[in-house]
Amino acid sequence: MIKPRNEYPRPQFAREKWVNLNGTWDFCFDDQDLGLKELWFLPNKQFDMRINVPFVYESELSGIDSQEQHDIIWYKRVFDAPNLYDSQHLILHFGAIDYHAKVFLNGHLVTEHWGGETPFSADITPFLSAEGSQCLCLRVYDPLNNQEIPRGKQFWMMPSAGIWYTRSSGIWQTVWMEVVNNKHIDKLTVIPDLDSGTVGFDICAHNVDSLDCIELKVIYKDALVIAGQWQFHHDNLKFSIDLVQNQIFRTGFHTNAEYLWSPESPNLFDLKLRLIDGSTNNVVDTVSSYFGMRKIHTENGMVYLNNKPYYQKLVLDQGYWPDGLLTAPCDQAYVQDITLAKEMGFNGCRKHQKLEDPRFLYWADFLGFLVWEECSSAPMFTTAAQFSILETWKEIYLRDRNHPCIVTWVPLNESWGVPNIHADSQQQHWAQALYHFLHSLDRTRLVSTNDGWDQVDTDICGIHNYKFGLNADDPEFRAFTETLSSQSELLSQNVSGRPIYAKGFCSSGEPILITECGGIGFSTTVDSDWSYLSVSSSDDFLASYKRLITALYASKQVQGFCYTQLTDIEQEINGLLTYDRRAKFSLETLRAINDSHKRSNYNL
Repeated sequence: MIKPRNEYPRPQFAREKWVNLNGTWDFCFDDQDLGLKELWFLPNKQFDMRINVPFVYESELSGIDSQEQHDIIWYKRVFDAPNLYDSQHLILHFGAIDYHAKVFLNGHLVTEHWGGETPFSADITPFLSAEGSQCLCLRVYDPLNNQEIPRGKQFWMMPSAGIWYTRSSGIWQTVWMEVVNNKHIDKLTVIPDLDSGTVGFDICAHNVDSLDCIELKVIYKDALVIAGQWQFHHDNLKFSIDLVQNQIFRTGFHTNAEYLWSPESPNLFDLKLRLIDGSTNNVVDTVSSYFGMRKIHTENGMVYLNNKPYYQKLVLDQGYWPDGLLTAPCDQAYVQDITLAKEMGFNGCRKHQKLEDPRFLYWADFLGFLVWEECSSAPMFTTAAQFSILETWKEIYLRDRNHPCIVTWVPLNESWGVPNIHADSQQQHWAQALYHFLHSLDRTRLVSTNDGWDQVDTDICGIHNYKFGLNADDPEFRAFTETLSSQSELLSQNVSGRPIYAKGFCSSGEPILITECGGIGFSTTVDSDWSYLSVSSSDDFLASYKRLITALYASKQVQGFCYTQLTDIEQEINGLLTYDRRAKFSLETLRAINDSHKRSNYNL
């Protein structure tokens, strides 16, 4: 039997040998919270249900498909550990578990992790049994009614309604393990600098000394570009290489520079890293990765990609599937979503209120698709919520820092979790802290701090506006087009009763993008009925969509947009595609509308 989601889960830091632990696990609910007291984590405790990992019990693909509330759940499975030689370690990895996980091996607590969207790992070598099978057990706590934890679009009530969807509890990304030597590569940060033609490397390794070195090869389209060795002086090695090497066609001097990454030309460099033990001259670790040479910045009120003005045509992507909820049913589902979006004329997406699986980001890198990345928001502003969000963003950066597709971080959305940010200086400082925290870590991306309205320090003025009417004679449509006519009109409007900037803040000349708009609902399904606006036919939809996009393109102030949304989800029918990814409208017609932008100063 083929394991579900059997593709390699960490494509930017890959080793050849690994073991996938997805598949059938024992499972049970613990509504009375008896498991810890009764030692359910011991190998002799039997669970009465089975679940298909990595799908949550609320999903069809889990094999359980129950939407009942169960805040505490348990997982258990037996596996055979690989043979370990001296100084080798077995590392257990979890892609994501929602929300608080305690991990036990053979009855011993190995680790625990808070946070529903980020990965964590543990060295389980000290807890392995010398003989026989190993018993892995998890207790997961995901409180439905706790509004201090980041929830995103997961509804804290039942059933789902409006823009809120069925919650996901427990394991929802791949569980896997790998063997590493005591000396091994731990972290890799790649920092392309297009202007200088260099690439910086920051490599952390475990248990190395001054005799050890890194051998690095940079490969482009199967041809070796650069190879060399760099010596460790401590466990953190930093160096830079000249990628241009006096060859003009490797630079951004020409529009179609051979080596640059963009949605139109997603050029990627492969990396091969080998850690060499200096005392034995043996290779003790091998890691493969990749990177893209791309630059994103703002200037003159526009966004520039690779030093050329670039108009972003994004689609809002919530990342839900009818049979897997937060978990895509297969790796090809990510390819399908990106391919369909590109066929409709979009050059990127805003991943909304969800930190997506690294496999999606890999395909966005490979196929050429911009990504604005955000994680789930916490509904309330409390100290506990702040700590959760800050820790999550730290882990997001560590996981995703090398993906060229990610061009913008979105730490806050529509004042979720900061409801009084307009005038509350404490909430304003929190938003500013997130903005500066992300920039202190990353100088290669933009930050849209509180996307939608009530913005503070930000690189993007992101405005959400669904009030555009459905026909040319609609007063709302006339008001919408008038708003787009000048910068002062755009920045002085109220959207959803909120001003564009928080009290004490104003525009500093950052680019203006309409980062949520549209939301036109159309469906023939009787039991699906929620949308911002609705039409009764595909022809009416296409006419309204064309009016909206034409109005946006006509505005000299607007530098891009994000259309809501890619797919229908549960009761929400705003999608360009149905929930199961069938096209509602002609993809060719949508592409023709999206491709009608003719502004000459944009690289489109």
